[in-house]
Amino acid sequence: MRKVILNVAVSLDGYIEGPNGEYDWCFADQDYGMSAFFEQIDLIFMGSKSYNLIKANGDINAFPQTKCVFSDSLQPEENPDIHIIRSAGFRERVLEIKEEQGGDIWLFGGADLMSSFLKENLIDDFMISIHPIILSGGKLMFNPLNTRTELIHTNTKTYSSGLVQVRYALKPVLA
Repeated sequence: MRKVILNVAVSLDGYIEGPNGEYDWCFADQDYGMSAFFEQIDLIFMGSKSYNLIKANGDINAFPQTKCVFSDSLQPEENPDIHIIRSAGFRERVLEIKEEQGGDIWLFGGADLMSSFLKENLIDDFMISIHPIILSGGKLMFNPLNTRTELIHTNTKTYSSGLVQVRYALKPVLA
């Protein structure tokens, strides 16, 4: 079964973007394990805001993987590498995709989508790259949740830049 991996950059105070939507604070001076990560995935899940931002910046082709965009307003594109998933039945569709053959799936963002996946227990692996910066505002990694989610620490890697990459898995729920 394919895994959904949340791989996200976050500031020390929990923001995934600055007050004006900026992400220029994300380190790009090293690989930070991204080459190996790209070798294990072949599909990207993203929200419509993230998709529109990447497309507007001309970066959409920087990600050669197939993209599933979660949106109720976007229209299907002619690009065969872009698939639109509607909110109605999204959990069932994600579970179907996880059962398909292929590599793992990158849950790219944004905060609304990440929170929806977390609420539905659809994230298998959390790969959080904590940048040594305090933004003091912006978009938090997760919207407020009504439930507690317990995780198991699986790995930590520290880079010379001060970036710390922490990995977690969902703690199994005992019946």
